[in-house]
Amino acid sequence: MEIAFDRPRSLTASPFRYCPGCGHSLIHRLIGECIDELRIRDIVVGIAPVGCAVFAYDYFNFDIIEAAHGRPPAVATALKRVLPGRIIFSYQGDGDLAAIGTAEIIHSACRGENISVFFVNNATYGMTGGQMAPTTIPGQRTTTTPRGRSLPADGFTLKVSELISAIEGASFVQRVSLHSHANVVATKGAIMKAFRYQIAGRGFSFVEILSPCPTDWGMLPVASAAWINDFMINAFPLGIIKDKFRETI
Repeated sequence: MEIAFDRPRSLTASPFRYCPGCGHSLIHRLIGECIDELRIRDIVVGIAPVGCAVFAYDYFNFDIIEAAHGRPPAVATALKRVLPGRIIFSYQGDGDLAAIGTAEIIHSACRGENISVFFVNNATYGMTGGQMAPTTIPGQRTTTTPRGRSLPADGFTLKVSELISAIEGASFVQRVSLHSHANVVATKGAIMKAFRYQIAGRGFSFVEILSPCPTDWGMLPVASAAWINDFMINAFPLGIIKDKFRETI
C-alpha cells in the first residue's frame, strides 16, 4: 500500500500544532488518506475527545463533534443510530479511552455498534503533563511515577485491545504502531479495514495505535521510535487480535 505525499483533501491547510515527533499528525494524515481513497468524505463524521486531539476540527476537512472526556463512543453510538448512513469514527487517546472512558468503550463494543474506533496509545497522559496512565508499562517513568511504574503500588498495565477482543460484539481488533515505515503502512491498512468493515455493516472495529510522545517521554523523536520497538511492543504485541470475518479488505 502506497502512502501519498500530497495533502489529502480530508485535511485542512492548517499547520499541525502537535509537538515535534508526536504521532497524532501522522495518524491524522493516514485517516485522511483512507477517507479520500474510500470517497466517503461527504458522509464521514469524527468524534474527538478531551486531550491532545481536542483541536481535530482544525485539521480534518469534514464534520467533527467534540465530546466530553471519555464519551466519544456514546456520542458515536447516538449519531450512528440517528444517521445510519453516515460513517462514524471516534479518535481517542489512552487517558481518555482507557481511564475515564472505559465504561463507554466497553459497552459500545458489547452492543456491537457499527462504528470505527481509533485508539492512540502513548502510555502516558500527554496533554496534562505526562502522568501515569492505565497503559503506562511497568518500570516506565512518568511525572507521577518518577522511579518507574511499580506493580505493587500502581497495578498492572491495562491492555485494551485484548479486553475488547474478549467482547462478543467486537468484530475487528488490531494493534499497530508508528515506529517504522513498514509499521506506518500497516497502520494505514488497519484504519482502512476498520472503515471498510463499517461500510459493510460488520459491527464494531477497534484499532490501537502505539504512538510516540517525545515531549512527555523526555526523548528525541528518533529515540522515542526506538523505545516503542524496544519496550512498548513487549507489553503491547502487534497484530490482528480478533477478526470475525478473517478477510483482507
